[in-house]
Amino acid sequence: MIEPACRTPILGVVVIGRNEGERLRACFESIDRTIGPVVYVDSGSTDGSVALAENLGVAVVVLDTARPFTAARARNAGFARLRDLAPSLAFVQFMDGDCALAPGWLGEAHTSLSARRDVAVVCGRRRERHPERSVFNRLCDLEWDTAPGEALECGGDFLVRTEAFAAVGGFDGGLIAGEEPELCVRLRARGWRIWRLDAEMTLHDANITSLRQWWWRMVRSGHAFAQVARVHRGSPHAIWRAAVPRAVFWGVGLPVLSGLGVFVHPAAALLTLLYPVQLCRIARRRSVAGRGAWAYAGFTLLGKLPEVFGIATFYANRMSRRSAALIEYK
Repeated sequence: MIEPACRTPILGVVVIGRNEGERLRACFESIDRTIGPVVYVDSGSTDGSVALAENLGVAVVVLDTARPFTAARARNAGFARLRDLAPSLAFVQFMDGDCALAPGWLGEAHTSLSARRDVAVVCGRRRERHPERSVFNRLCDLEWDTAPGEALECGGDFLVRTEAFAAVGGFDGGLIAGEEPELCVRLRARGWRIWRLDAEMTLHDANITSLRQWWWRMVRSGHAFAQVARVHRGSPHAIWRAAVPRAVFWGVGLPVLSGLGVFVHPAAALLTLLYPVQLCRIARRRSVAGRGAWAYAGFTLLGKLPEVFGIATFYANRMSRRSAALIEYK
């Protein structure tokens, strides 16, 4: 159990959002307000999100529109405001405004972090609120179904030890995506561990109903793979080293190789048979998740093409020394 906030709060919550509408209300209503302060960071909403938060008694930070919006920037601003409100906070729960906390999550996560002094971050099972509405929502739900235990990274919802977060300088404000896994790299480099609990954590409303939305989500993933892998390319704790060459091979390399190869020998066309082989491999790995394994496998392979687009965007921006623009998909 967490001690009530009537004494000295030890846990606070940072919620970030932009035009989340009624999902934001559901988010706030899912948070036990007796545990400690809640801060909402708004990134240019025009739907009344700020007024909603203020009417519910939530502390609000409105980001300056003169600087580009990023989730990393918003979360850092929320953390700073929490520390102003309650300097003694030991733990902070980060979450997105389109998510609702599962009952009992904060208590279980707090207990776990309190018992394991070597763990900096705990996360749990994030579920999609409406997986039945589209294949893309279902894919998100499958993507988040990962095994409990020690992990290399976490997503946007997690409970973190304040001292660890502050010691590594919070999120990297230069990232437009992938800021949570990148934070985990730096935490693990300091000797901390990341732990995924076998517990319900949040209910997420992706609301991805079109191929276009899915495409841009995958473009953003490719950009994150390239940028985070580049930032930590020399670190033994780095992640996503294989993600970039894998995307390039399946998304561009194999089609080009087989296409050009037929001018040398017609048998080169047989290289395209690697696609159904890979499809079967991915589906078999995901079969434990039950229904949806084949769709997951198909879209995983198809997603390599927009991932390559995101990778190319990162390197094009880097070579031209342009700042990366936020990649939004909803």
